[in-house]
Amino acid sequence: MNKNYYAIIMAGGIGSRFWPISRTSHPKQFIDILGTGKTLIQNTYDRFLKICPAENIYVVTNENYTDLIKAQLPAMTDSQILTEPVMRNTAPCVAYGCFKIESLNPDAVIVVAPSDHLILDEAGFVESINQSLATAQKNKCLITLGIMPSRPDTGYGYIQYTDQVIDGKFHKVKTFTEKPTLEIAKTFIQSGDFLWNAGIFVWSAQAITDAYEKHLPDMFEIFAEARSVYNGEDERTHVNAAYQRCTNISIDYGIMEKAENVYVLPSEFGWSDLGTWASIYQLAEKDYVGNAVIPSEKVIMYDSSNCMVNVPDEKLVVLQGLHDYIVVESNNTLLICPRDQEQNVKQVVADVKQKFGTKYI
Repeated sequence: MNKNYYAIIMAGGIGSRFWPISRTSHPKQFIDILGTGKTLIQNTYDRFLKICPAENIYVVTNENYTDLIKAQLPAMTDSQILTEPVMRNTAPCVAYGCFKIESLNPDAVIVVAPSDHLILDEAGFVESINQSLATAQKNKCLITLGIMPSRPDTGYGYIQYTDQVIDGKFHKVKTFTEKPTLEIAKTFIQSGDFLWNAGIFVWSAQAITDAYEKHLPDMFEIFAEARSVYNGEDERTHVNAAYQRCTNISIDYGIMEKAENVYVLPSEFGWSDLGTWASIYQLAEKDYVGNAVIPSEKVIMYDSSNCMVNVPDEKLVVLQGLHDYIVVESNNTLLICPRDQEQNVKQVVADVKQKFGTKYI
């Protein structure tokens, strides 16, 4: 296994679209949301054990989740858990991890990935990441993984690519487009040169630090000046102060959309970002009338179809005459919502917070 290969797992999100199961104190990456026996972050960590040495895997997360990380990933040392004092989007998160790794190993090649995605074809994923790491090691480029689209989905970002390639497979990126309308998404699919943006990145430590210097110079200075304290006693103090100076910006908008050396690897490995209850419903096992129930021991359904039901093990639930609904109970909260209106959940969370404070959030 290549000692220069590193992984950064981003695990700071609060997963508000999966409320009420996902809470600020216990978000979805720490939940076995598909009923597989492992949480999403545990599955992500296990995948990267097949790609790089265990000591080269880092998690960047909110400081409030440190105990959850230690409980679910007990093999990780304190130095591998990088804590953020405040949420500042993904650009500071990636900068912290990459600058810390660069200070340890200037020859490092790094894969950065979210903690809460589903990968059905692990062998295909490992192959794609290894190919990307090898290409990033040879070429000073920024690589992103693009998923071959199966439908015109408005919930994903899209990557348009050109015929210009390196290493035979990595296409130069032409444009990034955030979640489009359905009509635009249909034209993207028809054109044949668009991929879903998986939010998985691969680059050398040198390439990404240079990209920060060029495209986010203020953030570059903030994290570059900490090179002398990374992996030492003063790291936490310095980083906590650094985050207060960081702008709230994503790695996509701050660097990937601006850089000229961005390439995409068209990939197929059974990927889902598990962004909504609809994505869980799509993946879950269903009965003959389309009901997906997790867990299913004590749920009885009459004249009901195409429902997504997720309730506590000990709860007896009887549903009658319910079609195309989401029914979720957790943490003393019950959510009943039409499946085609689940995009309103984030607003519901905001309204609940305004009316009742953070007790139910």
